[in-house]
Amino acid sequence: MEFKRRRELKRTKIEIIPMIDTIFFLLVFFMLSSLALTRLDGLPVNLPKAATATKQQANDLTVTIDKSKQIYVNKTPVTMATLGAALLAAAGPQADLNTASVVINADLTVPHGLVVGSIDEARKVGISRFSIATDPEAGNGS
Repeated sequence: MEFKRRRELKRTKIEIIPMIDTIFFLLVFFMLSSLALTRLDGLPVNLPKAATATKQQANDLTVTIDKSKQIYVNKTPVTMATLGAALLAAAGPQADLNTASVVINADLTVPHGLVVGSIDEARKVGISRFSIATDPEAGNGS
């Protein structure tokens, strides 16, 4: 009588390349989804160029002045007369105005007097820290 030979068991391998592909896919997915969570309070305007421009930090208050001289506080249209009250409302009732900062996001064609007027209105309600938004220059050597 002839017995069947036992079938030899193949040694299993763990393929690592599909695992690496999956990890890279997850990495890209989370990077792109985190970019979508970035909060942008300003409206798109043509900013002046500056060689020393840096990225804007996350701020609660952004004053945007577009080329038609319309003023916005965090994307809400306001007038120069109501700018101070709108900044207080956007900051919230618990805001510490000594540490609150406002980013002035003014178009390149906006007159300087309008920017100074908006800073003056913000100072009237107690805000004293300001930043001017700029675009980095194209050929600044970096």
